[in-house]
Amino acid sequence: MHCPYCGSKESEVVETRESEDLDAIRRRRACQKCEKRFTTYERVENIYLMVIKKDKRREQFDRNKLRSGLLKAVEKTTVPLSEVDKAVTEIERELKGADSVEVESKRIGQMVAAKLKRMDKVAYIRFASVFKRFVDLEDFEKEVKRLTK
Repeated sequence: MHCPYCGSKESEVVETRESEDLDAIRRRRACQKCEKRFTTYERVENIYLMVIKKDKRREQFDRNKLRSGLLKAVEKTTVPLSEVDKAVTEIERELKGADSVEVESKRIGQMVAAKLKRMDKVAYIRFASVFKRFVDLEDFEKEVKRLTK
């Protein structure tokens, strides 16, 4: 493991524990050269999901892209970061547990919408306006009415 500060390969593990989502091992390390500390995560990457986009292109599933989309939706709301991370982990786990290693982007969007609907209604409407491609105010009104039923 290279030190992110000085690049040295000499580091020592100071502490090891499971991450909050139990999907990774968190290791606290100390560089033996510069003595600075840093954290690494060890995660199993054995299932590679492919996302089928609307235009039929395929791209590898990106956990960070999913997280970024959720963060945009919950921006300026009271939703804690821990809840966003939990949702990302749950969605990824469900996708990896499915029968296929290919998933349509529409399915991921539906999963995100369902999580946001439970987390924060405003964040849900923000996401839905992009995901469902709202064109005018009537589209917003219909979705708000569905949400308040």
